Amino acid sequence: MTLPQIDNATARALFLARHGLAGAPTGSATGAALQEVVTDLGFVQVDSVSTVARAHDMILWSRRQAYRPESLRWLNDCARGVFEHWTHDAAMIPVAFFPYWRLKFDRDAARLRHRWKDWQGSAFHGEIDTVLRHVTLHGAVCTADMAGDRPEKSTGWWDWHPSKTALEYLWRSGKLAVTKREGFRKHYDLTERVIPPEALAERVSEAETVAWACTAALDRLGFATHGELAAFWDLIRPHEARAWVAEGLRSGRLVEVEVACHAGPTRRVVMWPAVLEGLDTPPEVVSRLRILSPFDPALRDRARAERLFGFHYRIEIFVPASQRKYGYYVFPAMEGAAMIGRIDMTADRTTRTLRVTAFWPEAGVRMGKGRFARLEGELTRMARLAQCEDVTFAPGWLRETPAEG
Repeated sequence: MTLPQIDNATARALFLARHGLAGAPTGSATGAALQEVVTDLGFVQVDSVSTVARAHDMILWSRRQAYRPESLRWLNDCARGVFEHWTHDAAMIPVAFFPYWRLKFDRDAARLRHRWKDWQGSAFHGEIDTVLRHVTLHGAVCTADMAGDRPEKSTGWWDWHPSKTALEYLWRSGKLAVTKREGFRKHYDLTERVIPPEALAERVSEAETVAWACTAALDRLGFATHGELAAFWDLIRPHEARAWVAEGLRSGRLVEVEVACHAGPTRRVVMWPAVLEGLDTPPEVVSRLRILSPFDPALRDRARAERLFGFHYRIEIFVPASQRKYGYYVFPAMEGAAMIGRIDMTADRTTRTLRVTAFWPEAGVRMGKGRFARLEGELTRMARLAQCEDVTFAPGWLRETPAEG
């Protein structure tokens, strides 16, 4: 049987619409409006690197350019509309989803307890009860409050002391929650003191969690393989998503289609029948030029970004400087539904200047006056997010795209 076909332009438009990147980045970005943006995305990855702005702030700013960092802090610290935990990485997650994270708490607890015992030795297990008792009696703590001990041996990497490891373990296993961050340092408290009672009280089964995780992931992706559904939240295992997809296809709740890649063969995915029917009129993507976070959810899956957009993107952190094609931490630039390049820039907060070191257009992208004006406009807006007043361009900032291979 011939499967329905979705061309690449339509697939891009649907994907960007589901990721909040099809329309203009306008509108309110505080309170309930910001809560809606986070809920629509599903989660916002948290990252400490701040060469211009932190990843979570850039992700939200790319969708609502009225956004300012204090709004997310208020949503977490005061309104308790989100909580911080792990998807594929640390992320801000709508607090309404908290009941589904109990499965992750249980699975991570079993996995990490064994792994971190091997890493930290016997001191780690002994610290769990001590740290939990301290937080119960004295309230929220950060790792600096518990730094009186030292590791049994050097790890050669993080060199965490046992009580820091215990704090992280208790957080990952759901006993503690992040009540706030100061700077970028997490402060932990008992989960029941952080999570609102209604979210804390709700219980869901493992089967309900699997069904929710697949359904909610497909809603946000538009189309996906079973592996992409499992990876979206990193809550469930691939075989659980595979079984959910198989049942959905048998029952007719899902339909299998072929999506055209930017180059190469088509890819088999599943989607909701109603979404497929709606593609007779694909979502419209505005021609706005945007600079995205390297951790933007639309680009998080690097292989999918390459298949869909023809954009080969890696952060060259561990590549020696002499071998880098680009700067180690460059920002993707998108115009409409196309990736047009990557930009190397930093915020100099002493001089309040956003300094552009280099821009590498993608192959075939010309930087005419109109596109340069659009890039300059986006950089001016980004400077405000980074609390800068000026944008400067280094000599020779417009580069040629490095050859592949």
